[in-house]
Amino acid sequence: MLLLAFALVLLIAVLVSALAKRTILSTAVLFLVAGFVLGPETTGVIDVQADSPIVSTLAELALFAVLFTDGMRVGWADLRSAWQLPGRALGWGLPLTLLVTAVAAHYLVGLGWAESLLIGAILAPTDPVFASALVGNDKVPARLRHLLNVESGVNDGLALPFVIVFLAVASGSGDLHLGELALEIFLGLLIGVMIPVAAILLERSRFFSASPAYEPLNGFAIGLLVLAVAQVSHANLFLAAFAAGITVATFGPRQRAAFEHFGENIAELFKLAALLVFGALISLEFLAEISWTGWVFAVLAIFVARPVALWLSFLRSGLDVKEQAAAMWFGPKGFASVVYGLLVLESGITAADEIFHLVALTIVLSIVLHSSTDVVVARFFDDEADVPAWHGVLRRTIRSAKPR
Repeated sequence: MLLLAFALVLLIAVLVSALAKRTILSTAVLFLVAGFVLGPETTGVIDVQADSPIVSTLAELALFAVLFTDGMRVGWADLRSAWQLPGRALGWGLPLTLLVTAVAAHYLVGLGWAESLLIGAILAPTDPVFASALVGNDKVPARLRHLLNVESGVNDGLALPFVIVFLAVASGSGDLHLGELALEIFLGLLIGVMIPVAAILLERSRFFSASPAYEPLNGFAIGLLVLAVAQVSHANLFLAAFAAGITVATFGPRQRAAFEHFGENIAELFKLAALLVFGALISLEFLAEISWTGWVFAVLAIFVARPVALWLSFLRSGLDVKEQAAAMWFGPKGFASVVYGLLVLESGITAADEIFHLVALTIVLSIVLHSSTDVVVARFFDDEADVPAWHGVLRRTIRSAKPR
C-alpha cells in the first residue's frame, strides 16, 4: 500500500505543481499532509512505525541524494571566490543556533544539558529544498542564494559529529572515541573526492567513452559508488555526498551537465517519499502527547534560535536588510534533522521519545512555514513581474495620495 499511496500522491503533486510554484501552496506540505492522513494512527492506509527499517533507510537515501545534487551546483572555484558569507553562517551561525536551541530546551522543556545540546545539534542543520522558490529564483541576489545553498549543504555533515558526541554523553557511554569521529569525517571527504575524480579521468581516457544515452548514468554511478564505499568504510555519508557533488562540478562540468536534470529528479523523488513516510509517523495523538512547553520550544527554535544566531553572525557583513532578513528566516529543518532524530530514537536513551517528539514537531512546523513563505519572500526581490498584485495597488494608492 505504501507504493500505491506514493504513486497517487505523486500524480496529484505533478498535476498541481505549476500552481504550487507560483503560490504559497507547496508539494512538500502535500506529501507531509498525505502521510499524516494515510498514516497508521489516522486511516491506517500506510502501516509504518518509527522503528521500521524503511523509515531510517529512506531518510538517509533522501538526504544523500539531495546533498549530492546540491554539491553539483557549487564548484570549488565558486566556494573559494564566495566563501565569506557561508563561512560566517557555518563558523558562527551553526554553533550559535545549536547553543540557543539547547538553552531553550534546557530551561523551557527541562531536558538535561547533554540532551539539550543533542537536540540543538539535531535542529541546527538547514535544508534548502523547503525554500526552493528562493534558492532557485534568479531575481534573488546570487550571493544570498549561494549562501543558503552552501550553508545547508555543509552544515548537515558538520552537525553529525556533534550529534554522535552528545548522544554518547546522553547515553552515559564512556566510549567517546574522537579519533573515530575524525576518521569518519576524513574518510567521507576522501571518498567524496577520489571516487568522482577517478571516474571522470577514466571516462576522459582513450580507453573508455560514455555514449550519449549512458552519459547521464555516469553521475548516478558515481553517487551510488560513493554511497556504497562510504557505508562499507563507516565514513560520514553526508560529507561524502556533498564533497562528491562539488568534485563532479569542479572536475567534470560535462558530467554534471549530463546528470544535473536526471539527478534532481531522483533527489526530488527520494525527498517526497521520505516526507510521505515521515508524515505517516505523525498523528493527532502524537501531537497531543507534546506539552505546551514543547510547542513553545518548537516556535522558539524556528523564530528565535536561527534569526538571533544569523543576525549576530552577519553583523558588518555587507548584506542589505532584505538579504539579511531572508537569510535569518530561511533555516528550514529537513532531512538531516529527520535522520538524526531517528538515530536518537533508535538509540534507546532515556529521553529518546521526548527528543523525537520535539524534533518531529519542529520539523513539521518548519516545513509548513518555510515552504509556504519562500515564494512570498522571493517576490520582494523582484521589482516587476513577480511583485504581488496588491503591492502594485498599494504603491499606486500611496502615490495618488501624495500632494502635487
